[in-house]
Amino acid sequence: MEWHLALTLLLGTVCIIMFLGLPVALAFFAANVLGTYLFIGGDIGLLFMPMEFHNAIKFTLSPIALFLLMGEILLQTGVAFKAIGAIDRLISRVPGRLSVVSIVGGTVFSSLSGSTIANTAILGSVLLPDMLKRGYQPAIAMGPIMAVGGIAMLIPPSALAVLLASLAEQSVAQLLIAGIVPGILMAVLFFAYVVGRCMINPELAPAYVPDESHLDAPLTVSLNFGGASRTIMTYNGRLLRLANRVLPFFFYILPLFVIFIVVVGSIFFKIAAPTEAAALGCVASLGACYFFRIFKKTTSISGIDGADFNWRAIAKALMETAKINTMILFIIAGSLVFSQALSNSGATDGLLQAVTSMSLTPLTVVIVMMLVLLFLGAFMDQVSMLLLTLPFFLLGGSSLQVVFNIDVIWLMVLMLITMEISLLTPPFGLLLYVMKGVAPFKVSLGQVVTSAMPFILIELLVLILLIAVPEVATWLPKQIQ
Repeated sequence: MEWHLALTLLLGTVCIIMFLGLPVALAFFAANVLGTYLFIGGDIGLLFMPMEFHNAIKFTLSPIALFLLMGEILLQTGVAFKAIGAIDRLISRVPGRLSVVSIVGGTVFSSLSGSTIANTAILGSVLLPDMLKRGYQPAIAMGPIMAVGGIAMLIPPSALAVLLASLAEQSVAQLLIAGIVPGILMAVLFFAYVVGRCMINPELAPAYVPDESHLDAPLTVSLNFGGASRTIMTYNGRLLRLANRVLPFFFYILPLFVIFIVVVGSIFFKIAAPTEAAALGCVASLGACYFFRIFKKTTSISGIDGADFNWRAIAKALMETAKINTMILFIIAGSLVFSQALSNSGATDGLLQAVTSMSLTPLTVVIVMMLVLLFLGAFMDQVSMLLLTLPFFLLGGSSLQVVFNIDVIWLMVLMLITMEISLLTPPFGLLLYVMKGVAPFKVSLGQVVTSAMPFILIELLVLILLIAVPEVATWLPKQIQ
């Protein structure tokens, strides 16, 4: 069979089954059965499929489950919501205040959860109703929440970054570190855009005087033992409002930064491998939640509450992690066997030979790759588009990355940013529908899409910057080589 017919048959099978609404894993499994039977020895090939599925699940994928668990622990115990409240209290009078809170809060939570969906759902459910109630236009209310939700794909711990590096058999640690600078740069540009646009057009985010009466209440610190409460300090001085504003930051944000430092610091200074760092992050998350529980039981500071750390919340976090991780492992197993079927059919080599015969430069090839990902991202989810393109872009000695000698870490960061952009591109951008789900019923899908457009342009600007200046992505990971 000609390579282009084999390529059409296998990719077409996957796309048609996904178009029918069946799970991604089933689409890959169906294509695998067809491809294995046709191109890998008929019945004998089918007998070897279970072994291939078993070999596809590797120890290097374990950080995905651990990073997901880390975020779920913080989510189910309510620590994430407390952190957003602390940021809300800290940020006072700036144009588009609540939009700025969503950007700062989303960036902080991105460094802890690794989940774009969780990031967007939490910020949307907590902040969006208050924004719309205060007269914020949907364009400036929903856009920042969706855009900053996608940063979780870049800033470690990113589950998709771990998946990409593991499947490509590249350094997970270097890719996690490489996403830090582009992620922070993107958050800064979001911040500048929101503040600048609200200064030019204040009607987008009407100014209001936040209720800060609680900041004038005397600050009291009490110890609680044996059911009795004893006040050990009361403060009512000139810096009372500042103290009431800053204290929640120390109690809810700094402990979360410790988790980030434990994960990223242990990788950066080569104290731990990514899997070990993810495990340390889970332990640090449990420690932070337990600290909040002890604080709630033994100490009370006026205006500051502890988190609800209990075994029921931990059990729910474990259950949600198991659900998501099982789905991911099925998809991974199916996709790796799918890449073998593509290779054995001759489709991979045929397509790569067709591309190399066009005498393209490496930069042109990279741009073509990104355009392909942007196109696919408008119609399918990030994991599917990643697994469809990986055999051609990164896997094997005849991939485009090897043939054109492209820096692999730089290329993977570009792929992550492109997939982040595709989260917001219509008609099937995943975060568009997450936002529509948490937004009030009166908000239309058209308004959601319109609000995302300026932030898509900002993300495209960052992508262009990284293509023009690769060192933005490659400088930091080179420091840990």
